[in-house]
Amino acid sequence: MQPFLAHPFDDDRLHEECGVFGVTGVAEAANFVALGLHALQHRGQEAGGIISHDAERGFNSAHRFGYVRDNFTKQSLMETLPGPLAIGHVRYSTAGAKAAHIRDVQPFFGEFSMGGCAVAHNGNITNADALRRELIERGSIFQSGSDSECIIHLMARSIQRNIPERMKDALRRVEGAFSVIAMTRTKLIGVRDPLGVRPLVIGKLGDDAYALSSETCGLDIIGAEFLREVEPGEMVVISKGQIESSRPFHPTPSRFCIFEHVYFSRPDSIIGGRSVYETRRQIGVELAREAPVEADLVCPVPDSGTPAAIGYAQESGIPYGMGIIRNQYMGRTFIEPTDQIRNMGVRLKLNVNRSLIAGKRVVLVDDSVVRGTTSRKIKDMILDAGAKEVHFRIASPPTAWPCFYGVDTPDRDKLLAANMTPEEMREWIGVDSLSFVSLDGLYRAAGEAKGRDKSCPQYCDACFSGDYPVAPFDQLERGFQMKDGSETAHPHAAE
Repeated sequence: MQPFLAHPFDDDRLHEECGVFGVTGVAEAANFVALGLHALQHRGQEAGGIISHDAERGFNSAHRFGYVRDNFTKQSLMETLPGPLAIGHVRYSTAGAKAAHIRDVQPFFGEFSMGGCAVAHNGNITNADALRRELIERGSIFQSGSDSECIIHLMARSIQRNIPERMKDALRRVEGAFSVIAMTRTKLIGVRDPLGVRPLVIGKLGDDAYALSSETCGLDIIGAEFLREVEPGEMVVISKGQIESSRPFHPTPSRFCIFEHVYFSRPDSIIGGRSVYETRRQIGVELAREAPVEADLVCPVPDSGTPAAIGYAQESGIPYGMGIIRNQYMGRTFIEPTDQIRNMGVRLKLNVNRSLIAGKRVVLVDDSVVRGTTSRKIKDMILDAGAKEVHFRIASPPTAWPCFYGVDTPDRDKLLAANMTPEEMREWIGVDSLSFVSLDGLYRAAGEAKGRDKSCPQYCDACFSGDYPVAPFDQLERGFQMKDGSETAHPHAAE
């Protein structure tokens, strides 16, 4: 039998590769971590892991494939994870390279002379290949295929006397994007890279308990109070109800991932003091101003296009309607995915509200266009339901460059916007009009009233602009050409 089809959009969406969560200072901390990971499930659906520490039983771990709800809700499993300190991780691996081994599932664990340390990483190390070669040549033995394992080996080679200092040493060698949660026997540690590409927040539970989470929605589910974000380039060490902060990296202007606002983060999360939902609604407002059209109905592609569609409808005055209904119980297809079933794939997940669509000029609002295959299928469904016209409005600029900072992105030659002009894309998808929000419009929606600062962009927008804040040296070694055609020698390659 062929592999199961996760859902019909898996090959036509960008995917966040992981989420991290940690708790200290509560009885049965692993149960809180399981709840936090459940709230972060959208950041990674393939596998998850939890490591806890108990004074009597030491470090204990559980790593499983599948959803959090299918594994970490079983009492028999959670009883194996005792203690007041725990961290966890949910994973989404790159398309076509799904984790075949449980050893690739985080958190990772290392035993040092001063005690054990578990590490969970959200992001992507852009010099991992060179680091791995160097470490292997010097005697390190890797147990996984993950770039994150480099952190443990770099820590093992540090001469510092405590684990937080060893982690600083290790992360100073690492390039790219990382939000890291770690734990020792007594400490919960959180670190963000100097650019702050990936998110990490701090919450408080009662008087002496704290949580670290990729997003604020993870704090909400356990009833924790949101304190603040871990700042770009900051390390926090939480122990005995106290938070110690340090700045181990050279300061640099932050470049938070703007696609967190567009798609990755849950709409009920808060980023940079702004509601993700409100930012997405405002993107729709910008779209309506930049790309108006005469139409009868504004319809979201659920669920990611919903807030922007609401904003577009409010600004344009065109009625909003749920012209496409999502099957909330769609999981994996239960039939062998033959070509016939694959062709039905979108209809398994989405169905058109025919009575609302028939005879209407419809504005479809979606978050992005990657390969464009899903956009074509949805357009066909809308026309089959009797729509008079179909106009696509996209709540992000054209995705023309791959991301190397923790997002699963197709190769550039498979990105529609890298190979076609907007007009060619419109013709290929087969719609009456196609418009994307401008890069400045996206920045305005995210709170930058003057738009994008070209001399020093406020966000990482490399997937739209090709402006990479950190050169992706591993990819350059494999032949990737940056926007200016540059190829840069790797500064940390082993001599």
